[in-house]
Amino acid sequence: MTKNQRLDTQTARVVVGLRDMIMKGELRAGERLVEAALSDRLQASRTPVRSALLTLEQQGLVERLRGGGYAVRAYTAREIAEAISVHACLEGMAARLVAEKGVSRGLSNRLQACLEEGDRIVAVGKLSMEDIAAYLANNVRFHGLIVDAADNQVLGQSLKFLDRIPFAAAGGMLPFHSTRDDCDEAMRFAQRQHHSLVEALRNGQGARAQALAEEHRQIALFNLQHATQHAEIAVGISDALPVLRMASL
Repeated sequence: MTKNQRLDTQTARVVVGLRDMIMKGELRAGERLVEAALSDRLQASRTPVRSALLTLEQQGLVERLRGGGYAVRAYTAREIAEAISVHACLEGMAARLVAEKGVSRGLSNRLQACLEEGDRIVAVGKLSMEDIAAYLANNVRFHGLIVDAADNQVLGQSLKFLDRIPFAAAGGMLPFHSTRDDCDEAMRFAQRQHHSLVEALRNGQGARAQALAEEHRQIALFNLQHATQHAEIAVGISDALPVLRMASL
């Protein structure tokens, strides 16, 4: 493994660790994130921590402060649920466009590589933090391939905007690492959905591909609902817990 590959692996592990801490409420909404403290807590050097914070900013979980540094970003459950719904419609549209246009051999091979990598990861017993980090990266690649193949600039830009909101992006599809007993099975279910979606794309079934892609996003909504029902997670999403609990999903 090269130095860059080791750094990428460490960064992915830190991303998952920080995401888990935010969702569990160990890092509260509005809390300033100090690189040195996070490095000690996660047993990682500052370089992967810095890269992980940039990734989490892109995912909408943290925000950059004017004076420098980052803080945990706060959202209400309603804002997130609305973003998930719109994201589902757009990803469904992307899947339909790809299916109707036809899947090229190159795209089919790249999707197949993602499926095989996902199968390899979820085939193990109890998934580790490293396994979830690897699946997260593979999951982002998988969905990115479909969106890119749709070749619709406005659709792609709209999805990038929504990706900044927690749970709405591809990372939101994944269950919490340490707060869900059914974490492993949920990821295996998501992987089976990937297989069904690729089959519909290859067969040119536009309506089915759209429905499958939209249904796939229900995992993100389930994650949000799970968070709103558990105070230790909800405080990491919004500093207004009553708003989260009362939000209509």
